[in-house]
Amino acid sequence: MKMRLLILLGMLMLNGAFACEPPQTEEISPDGKKVYHNPVVAKSLPDPTIIKAGDGFFYLYATEDTRNTPIYKSKDLVNWEFTGTAFTSATRPTFEPKGGLWAPDINYINGQYVLYYSMSVWGGEWTCGIGIATSDSPSGPFTDQGKLFRSNEIGVQNSIDPFFISEDGRNYLFWGSFRGIYYIELTADGLAILPGAEKKQIAGTAYEGVYILKNEGYYYLFASIGSCCEGVNSTYNTVVGRSDNLFGPYLNKNGQDMMNNRHVSLIKGNDRFVGTGHNSEVVTDDKGKFWFLYHAVDKTNPKGRVLMLDEIQWKDGWPFVNNGTPSLEWEVPVFN
Repeated sequence: MKMRLLILLGMLMLNGAFACEPPQTEEISPDGKKVYHNPVVAKSLPDPTIIKAGDGFFYLYATEDTRNTPIYKSKDLVNWEFTGTAFTSATRPTFEPKGGLWAPDINYINGQYVLYYSMSVWGGEWTCGIGIATSDSPSGPFTDQGKLFRSNEIGVQNSIDPFFISEDGRNYLFWGSFRGIYYIELTADGLAILPGAEKKQIAGTAYEGVYILKNEGYYYLFASIGSCCEGVNSTYNTVVGRSDNLFGPYLNKNGQDMMNNRHVSLIKGNDRFVGTGHNSEVVTDDKGKFWFLYHAVDKTNPKGRVLMLDEIQWKDGWPFVNNGTPSLEWEVPVFN
């Protein structure tokens, strides 16, 4: 009997039944502060997107290094638990044959969770595209609603990396990857392009992975530049520009336009972490501090792109992080 139990336990472990992540180790620093250590998840979770649900948990989705789009949840942005995947092998999108599910963007629109996703194969810059899936629960299962558009349909090469935002009761999708950043208006339910809407470009060809934060009267366009996926040789880093209008122009501190690939550096690699990019939504904790998640390559264990957390601070109306590089240790966010 004991041998049968051991065999069953081994089979369950091989099948991933115990694949949840160990808790993040927190400790008290010498100055009495409660701190966490990066990475917050030492597992490949590229291109993270997060949302806070009605149950008080943050839910995170990422590019499918874990197949079928992994979902994690957390109460504090530090300790993450694997809860499953958005799709199964039977329900995953299919509009790009053999395509991977990349760079999702999660939202709550009209009473349902709407997950925009990229679907592509490496080099398939004219056949890749952006699709939509919906669910009544942040933990899924998600039902694929099919493609929103493909590159060859919308006329924008490399149409991946979606980002949804509402402004004055109207919905917009921003997207693009090293072929210009564009936006277009969507319908009220966010599930289709608004009839008659036309795409417009707002940033140049240096960028991908766009996210826009509205704060203190400005719109901040976060984006990633460089190479994402070359292991310890990755040059990915995060940059930012700002505008007083959602639709730009987005400028750097010297008034130069992101349409001309001008920007302000936010975070880049250091001796421990490189390839720092494709940040999530920015979250404000109960002390009013700003936080974002992003991925990086850990030089001490360069397998995939691990999940990082850092505080965004502000000076003269511009965001900055640590000393412009990832933190190794930082005071934990506060969520009551």
